[in-house]
Amino acid sequence: MSGLEGNEAFDETGERKSDLENSEDERRLSKMRSLKKKAMNASNRFTHSFKRRRKRKVNSKVPSVPIEDVRDANEERAVCELREKLLDNNLLPTRHDDYHTLLRFLKARDFDIERTTLMWEEMLNWRKEFGADTILEDYEFTELEEVLQQYPQGYHGVDREGRPIYIERLGMAHPSKLMQITSVERYLKYHVQEFERAFNEKFTACSIAAKRQICSTTTILDVQGLGLKNFTPTAASILGAVTKVDSNYYPETLHHMFVINASPTFKKYLWPAAQKFLDAKTIPKIQVLEPKSLGKLHEAIDPSQLPNFLGGSCSCPSEGGCLRSNMGPWNDLEIMKVVNNVESTFARQITRVSSHHQKIDSSVQIRPVKGRSDTSTFESGSDADDPCLTSPNNSRIPELASASDEAVAFDSPVYHSCDDDFSPREEAIAADRGLEISCTRSPTVDSEGSTSGVALQVSEVELDLHKTKKVLHATVVKQLEISELMERLQQYRFCYMFCSDEQCVESWSREEKLEEVNVRQIPPFFLFSVMLIVSEEV
Repeated sequence: MSGLEGNEAFDETGERKSDLENSEDERRLSKMRSLKKKAMNASNRFTHSFKRRRKRKVNSKVPSVPIEDVRDANEERAVCELREKLLDNNLLPTRHDDYHTLLRFLKARDFDIERTTLMWEEMLNWRKEFGADTILEDYEFTELEEVLQQYPQGYHGVDREGRPIYIERLGMAHPSKLMQITSVERYLKYHVQEFERAFNEKFTACSIAAKRQICSTTTILDVQGLGLKNFTPTAASILGAVTKVDSNYYPETLHHMFVINASPTFKKYLWPAAQKFLDAKTIPKIQVLEPKSLGKLHEAIDPSQLPNFLGGSCSCPSEGGCLRSNMGPWNDLEIMKVVNNVESTFARQITRVSSHHQKIDSSVQIRPVKGRSDTSTFESGSDADDPCLTSPNNSRIPELASASDEAVAFDSPVYHSCDDDFSPREEAIAADRGLEISCTRSPTVDSEGSTSGVALQVSEVELDLHKTKKVLHATVVKQLEISELMERLQQYRFCYMFCSDEQCVESWSREEKLEEVNVRQIPPFFLFSVMLIVSEEV
């Protein structure tokens, strides 16, 4: 009888264990189905929110300016690589996160990523020490009028491709008298201030007027009357300081330079001496012209954009002369309204070409006309169409979180509102996966009925929607992995609770590969989440 009673007790224990195992299996399957269903519901909500956002219309009174932007495919890949490295090293402030800015520095260092990164870091340190970020507001060059009398210079007009023209009359400069009015340090601050003004106003205004990307200048140096008497130690000091700033901190901003009215003395003695102060990459961009060769200047610049003392037809009598007139798109009130409007945007038509100048593809990118400040909700140059964000070789995933009301207030009119209902769970899932949620918006037709670029922009939104679905699919996979890991831990706990045989536990651990060394390979977030779930159930 005692044997039968023992068998019955054993059978009851086995049945109890079997029932518990069946119950555990049902609970696991139920949770896996629940997780999968919730993930698919989140995917559907994202899909519907994109569709609703594409249909929504907003105020079309704020201007959107079409800009042509032709990019070399190899250069674009290099820019993406540099941008990734700068982001990883926390060296990319929002205000400098711009494709063409990064490209200029790459060109200055022959596309060597390490050397370019070093140059970029030195530039950031210099800007902080020099105060370049706030120099437009903080610095006042009170002696400007007197300086211009001793060193005539200024911007006047644009070349045939829309670049601003900068003119200096070096032959009329008097370095000794100039230093009686100002100092090398103060003049250098003025020089940097004008560079900042060019980037903030002139290049943007010229891009709007030309409807193409403008980020360099055409410079004319009139050396008529320049002789050895002008090339003093003071002049060398000014030239050296200016050249260092231009080469190291504002590289590749010169498209072409014309040195005109060059005398035989200049070409034989002064020009070779001046080249010692110039960057090796700058010298090939400089063309020295004799007085009889000014016709070549007209090939690059229309005579209407040139002052009469350079063979042009402009005199600006009401402005006190051409170099005082500040003539150019940056002096056009209508264009400057667009430049200064924080809601204005560039509808950038990006065309990528190969090294053989064959067109690869084309896309539309919407971005602010002027880069937002560091305190702004939007980041300059951050766009869903940015190849640096969507490149297959890039590990950074396009941003995916809903924008705040403040962001919508500063948003462009060609974007749709981001006030779609993303649940806290959706945002939490994205945050846990290391993602951010930003809205990719479709274009709207402006008040005049213009539909330029709308089809391309809609296709871009569809592409972004497809990418979002891929991200959500990856999220579902990870959730299933969490469920599987939770199942294993629950089985492990079950063995400890109901199995008194330590060898059984050790054998099961080896089979399931849950040794300590393998557990450490599990991402901390997943392990922490699962342990919370298990502890709650216990």
